Amino acid sequence: MITSVLVANRGEIACRVFRTCRAWGIRTVAVHSDADENALHARVADTAVRLPGATPAETYLRADLIVKAAVAAGADAVHPGYGFLSENADFARAVLDAGLVWIGPAPEAIEAMASKTRAKRLMGLAPLREDEVTEAGLPVLVKAAAGGGGRGMRVVRRLEELRAALEGARAEAASAFGDGEVFVEPYVENGRHVEVQVLADAHGTVWALGTRDCSLQRRHQKVIEEAPAPGLSEELAEELRTLAVRAARAVAYVGAGTVEFLVADGRAHFLEMNTRLQVEHPVTEEIFGLDLVAEQIRIAEGHALPPEPPPARGHAVEARLYAEDPANDWTPQTGTLHRLTAPEGIRLDTGYGDGDEIGVHYDPMLAKLVAHAPTRAQALRKLAGALERTTIHGPTTNRDLLVRSLRHDEFTSARMDTGFYDRHLAKLTEPAPDPYAPLAAALADAHGRSRFGGWRNLPSQPQTKRYAVAGEEHEVHYHHTRNGLTADGVHVVHAGTSLVILEVDGVRRRFEVARYDDQVHVNTTALTALPRFPAPTTERAPGSLLAPMPGTIVKIADGLITGSSVQAGEPIVWLEAMKMQHVIAAPVTGTVTALPASPGQQVEMGTLLAVVESSRP
Repeated sequence: MITSVLVANRGEIACRVFRTCRAWGIRTVAVHSDADENALHARVADTAVRLPGATPAETYLRADLIVKAAVAAGADAVHPGYGFLSENADFARAVLDAGLVWIGPAPEAIEAMASKTRAKRLMGLAPLREDEVTEAGLPVLVKAAAGGGGRGMRVVRRLEELRAALEGARAEAASAFGDGEVFVEPYVENGRHVEVQVLADAHGTVWALGTRDCSLQRRHQKVIEEAPAPGLSEELAEELRTLAVRAARAVAYVGAGTVEFLVADGRAHFLEMNTRLQVEHPVTEEIFGLDLVAEQIRIAEGHALPPEPPPARGHAVEARLYAEDPANDWTPQTGTLHRLTAPEGIRLDTGYGDGDEIGVHYDPMLAKLVAHAPTRAQALRKLAGALERTTIHGPTTNRDLLVRSLRHDEFTSARMDTGFYDRHLAKLTEPAPDPYAPLAAALADAHGRSRFGGWRNLPSQPQTKRYAVAGEEHEVHYHHTRNGLTADGVHVVHAGTSLVILEVDGVRRRFEVARYDDQVHVNTTALTALPRFPAPTTERAPGSLLAPMPGTIVKIADGLITGSSVQAGEPIVWLEAMKMQHVIAAPVTGTVTALPASPGQQVEMGTLLAVVESSRP
């Protein structure tokens, strides 16, 4: 019997496993990097062990230190979570060699399936070699052989881009998974990403727990997932389940895993098998009424599954809430998450607590919100409405994009595919701030600052405040009067520091206001309070390339020096942040006149990386 579990991971998945362990009376052990010393997963575990590492990202890839931590903390089992070492056969062996229980498949099964190249060969498919790629065979997809989550993945549409894509994918995969092996395969345009959850015991029973659709993706990483996958014929759904069971049986699989397919023109194309729990496992749990982590523990203890899984019921949909700016090339965001709460009736899985810092070292996912309902239409509506009412005070997130995606005709009618955001991102990210949010923020601030009401006997000029909203400046005016605060065009029903009620054209509207220094949140609109007298701005030379986020310079373009000629769009600097590499390209065709960036340099957002002077007059 397992009595204590160490989770060899961090963030949301560590907290998720701990939740089941607590319900089962199992002690929990967390491991953490120096950057995660005060992270939620380290705080909620019964025991936490610091892992020394060269960098925060490398810390969770040290199998030797994690096994040592498990033994020192008295754990008798290790759960790998997802990402990092979750599909590393050598890590699984090290856990078993230490006399601990491995909550996952056998190392041999991981070796057979966790490497996508070996998995494809096992399923009768062969990845392409670099020298086999021709102009006629484009586009192709470069993928990491280990891991997942979109790390180490590149679409190549021009032959001359292939080598750079291979190099970038290898570097990103090595950073994320400790394995830089990549391979090439044909890229299927506008297919649907459909997967099957499998659960197998050591007694020969394999369950295929329905299908999931994960087609809404950015940078090949899933954003919205649902179960069951809508719009599939029963014949195709049965074929997918059959193939998934066959894949599991082919490697004597034990535990929870996922077999992924790309569905196009009614045909299923095998992608890979993930030999671990998936990020999107909650939607399967919701429709089958299962706790997959609990099932993983039971299977690791040697228990048998019933001959048949429970029946599925209803529909579930999950949205991944990221600290990122979708309108600005999905740029990750950092800072303090002051508050995160979801409405009742919605499942919220997160690895953050109020006041936690979102740093640059790890994936920017803040939370997963999951809705379950009798029908797909009800589940989509329930989740979209809940996201609108979710309180998120902190950095920019993809919340508005999620709401609009869930309500988009193409998605609600199940006509989506993996190219959804390629077609609709611009429209889905158009700013739509509440026009009355700046006034509500000003009235709340005025109430908080004025002890005596601030009114005057004589008429006076209105008070003025300025705010930046969605990149635009807004100026609002209000008056202090004998009867309190007033504003032209609206009736101020109530003005408090945290609640403002305005009546506009006979309709009363409530505005919940929270302020953190110069950042103000009014319902779902984020504002920045601007100073009354703006400070002089520091002029940057035209063509200046600034770091879009904090991170590490991992590469400068080969041979690039001051005086080099570059073409518009040509890569200049590679910046790594949140386990992803971001290419900073030349904005114009011209000459590099400054290049202060250097490999290995840690930079803050806004740091000058290079200057490209246009060759055009």
